[in-house]
Amino acid sequence: MEITIRPIARMRSDFPTKFGIPRQSGLVEELRSTIVFEPEFRNPDTLRGMEGFSHLWLIWQFSEAVRDNWSPTVRPPRLGGNTRIGVFATRSPFRPNNLGLSCVKLLSIEHTAEGAVLHVAGADLMDGTPIYDIKPYITYSDCHPDAKSGFADLVRGKVLLVDFPKELLEFYPEEQREAVIGILAQDPRPAYDTDETRVYGVEFAGFDVRFTVRENQLQVKELVKLN
Repeated sequence: MEITIRPIARMRSDFPTKFGIPRQSGLVEELRSTIVFEPEFRNPDTLRGMEGFSHLWLIWQFSEAVRDNWSPTVRPPRLGGNTRIGVFATRSPFRPNNLGLSCVKLLSIEHTAEGAVLHVAGADLMDGTPIYDIKPYITYSDCHPDAKSGFADLVRGKVLLVDFPKELLEFYPEEQREAVIGILAQDPRPAYDTDETRVYGVEFAGFDVRFTVRENQLQVKELVKLN
């Protein structure tokens, strides 16, 4: 029996493309996003009691990775792009149902002309991403301090030192400056791409942030305003 699911909401974020989005939720807590519900799910009763929770689980779709077929193994970029790992042992977007799972911090619930919206922190979703379900994070069952993370423990990305010239950083509103620095510090490049002469670009909040990386330092070169 086939089951059809449909989005209950969509994410509004400052990422128009997937490049540069943190590889996991919670890595850049300064990131702010908004969850806007689809019209049929805007009944405020659906959120009754949510204010008592600090964090939420989001089940969503890798909407930019939908394909007609899938492979039982994938090549995680963090392993250099050459090692094959079972798809269910990774968080790769290229999976049978293209579903993602993220934990975000609930900042507030706001009642607007579009119904109640959720303001969250630490999301790793592109703008417009369809969200299929939202569940509360429960500390006593969801937190496992002694958990092991397989190969992910061995390849945790290093944090870069970010040199963002003040005259460029000030193009961003003050409330977005720590977020853009946090994004760059996570090193958006694929792990196998270490060309120190290449100029990379991350599109965030209306600008293409262009930068180079030498050893463990990221240097912002220019901002190009997006159309």
